[in-house]
This record gives sequence, C-alpha cells and structure tokens, in this order.
Amino acid sequence: MKLGLLGGGQLGRMLIQDALKYDDQWFTLDPSKEAPCHAISDFTLGDFNDYQTVLDFGQGKEVVSIEIEHVNVEALFALEKQGIKVIPRPHIIQLIQQKILQKEFYKAHGIPSPEFQVIKGREQIHIPFPFVQKLNTGGYDGKGVQVLRNEKDLELLWDEPSIIEPLVSIDKELSIIVAKNERGEIRTFPVTEMLADPELNLLDFNICPSAISPEVEAQIEAIAKAFMEAANSEGLFAIELFLDTQGKVWVNETAPRLHNSGHQTQEGNFNSQFEQMYRVLKNLPLAETRARGYSGMLNLVGEKGFSGPVVYKGLEEVLKRPNVYVHLYGKTDTKPGRKMGHINVVSDSREALIKELLEIKTQIKVQAK
Repeated sequence: MKLGLLGGGQLGRMLIQDALKYDDQWFTLDPSKEAPCHAISDFTLGDFNDYQTVLDFGQGKEVVSIEIEHVNVEALFALEKQGIKVIPRPHIIQLIQQKILQKEFYKAHGIPSPEFQVIKGREQIHIPFPFVQKLNTGGYDGKGVQVLRNEKDLELLWDEPSIIEPLVSIDKELSIIVAKNERGEIRTFPVTEMLADPELNLLDFNICPSAISPEVEAQIEAIAKAFMEAANSEGLFAIELFLDTQGKVWVNETAPRLHNSGHQTQEGNFNSQFEQMYRVLKNLPLAETRARGYSGMLNLVGEKGFSGPVVYKGLEEVLKRPNVYVHLYGKTDTKPGRKMGHINVVSDSREALIKELLEIKTQIKVQAK
C-alpha cells in the first residue's frame, strides 16, 4: 500500500521505522531537505501548507495522514473528495488547528475544559489574573502559549486572535492516547504523567502508569469516550489533561497525531503508539496497549549555548545501564531547545524509575562540536 505522510519529522521517522517490518511504500512531504524521514522514505521536498503541493503529493496514495497538524487542510478535503482516505479526517484536523474552534468544540460537547474568552487583540480582558494566553493558530511544542500574572504583564500580550483562560491550580499534567480504526474499534493507552521543563515549556519526561486514583481515571475515560464520539474520525489522538488540586480533570488540548507523551510505549507497553498508528492507517485490528510495568521517557534537548553539529556527551555511560533505550532522530545539527532524541527507561517501581530518569538527565548533555 502507498501511504503518504505530511511532515517528515521525528514522529514520522519513528512511525516508518516501526512499520518497516510490514510491506508498504512510505512517502513523506517536508520543507526541510534534512528532515528525519528523508533517508527512510520516498521523500518530497515541499511546503505542506501549500494547497497545490499537498494536492499533488496525495495523488496515487491510498492513505494520506499527518505527523504535524499545521498543514493545508483544504487540500486534504479535496483529496478526500477524490476518494483518497485521509486519516484523521480533515474536519477534525481543521478544528484542532484553531484553539478557538477547539475550545468551542469542548464546550459544545460537554467535555470539561477551563472557561475561556476569545480575544481579537488588545481589548478588555474579562478573566482575572493570572491567566493563560494561547494563540489561535500556530502553537506547537509550548510555543504560542504564555502566562500573564499581573497588569504589568499586559505589555507582553500578543495582539493577535487568541483565547485566554484562567491559570488552573495544577496537581498533575496527564495525557491519554486514543486510537480508532475504520471498523469503529477503539483502544486507549494507559494514562501517562507529564513533567515539563518550566523554562522551555517542553515535555521533560513522562511516567507510566500515572499515580492517579480510580476516580480520576474514570473522569479521564469519560473524557476520552466523549471526545471520540464527538470527533467522528479515525485516527490516533493525544488528549492532554490537567488534574487540578481539587481532583477535577480538565482538557488542555488535543493533538490529532502521534505525540511526545506516548514515546515510552516503545518499550514500556505490549505495543507502541507507532504500531497502533500503523494499524489505524491500514484498518487492521488494533494492538494490545497494556503497560508491561513502569516506564518513562526523557527528552534529549539541545543545551543552551550550543549550536552546530551535534555531540551527545555522556551517551556511552547511559548505554551501560540495563533497561535503557536510546532513540535519536537523525538531526545532524543541534540548537538550544531543539528536540534531538529521547531515552526510554523501564523499571520495577515508580520510585526507581524516577530516580533513574533524574540520574540520566544529569549524565547526558546535547551539545555541539
């Protein structure tokens, strides 16, 4: 089967690496000639935000999917009309591309998400400080999101269409990954707990299974069910969540694709999110998702002050550890804050897992020659 992927980044690379055990042809489209997928797929250099480029790329493919949501969705609607399968469906990609539509979707379908106000620019704010501003479009990996805590911070307010919402008193940041195939089969991965780097606003590491009560887990399962019913689309979705200090779960946002919070599934679960995504695209029976035990993931991110050809300082020492798995993304150059890879760890206990993740974080550094 000919499978097309808009985006040639690390998510696509890991999907294709996992799927190479099957017999399919993979095609990718990306604006960077050094994209991680360029060496392991039939690669097209081009802009996935350009209508004609996406339309041309989709010709002759049996399925077209995404590994980044910021693509030309009108071209995906056109491909769907031509009879080419687009997974996830264009309507849900379009909705998730815009924070305003996404928030209105949650409200319309009774999916708990913090109250919000839509602002078009520097107008009267009706939500008290502190609050979070999220740009309507273009946000990715923590970009396009900022916290404003007082009147002085209003100087930093982006004068663009946005939503603002109260700053939730967060106990835990959580994520659940849900998959659905064309047969209507749905499976979820165990909830993961996400710990972010406060400076980069990027996922630092995650832990699975998360330390949550049965009551909290029931709230999350209800949210996942409501989202999938309302989305009306095949695909793999990562629903990012907040657990507040009162025990209430809120949806932060949803990604209609593979997600950083699912990387530990590569070794920590009976099957990975990448295997599951492949089965969704091929409309195969969905894979078993249970965790094998405790697992976690540490992002490898470019260090401050280092740009250029990448060097992984401390990698050999990390590789001496049992039950540690290194995944590099094929990016030759590093820069501050750039995701270059990740490390998965499996363990017999949550305490031992966290201890090892913290040790590895001090042991390995992403620098430049």
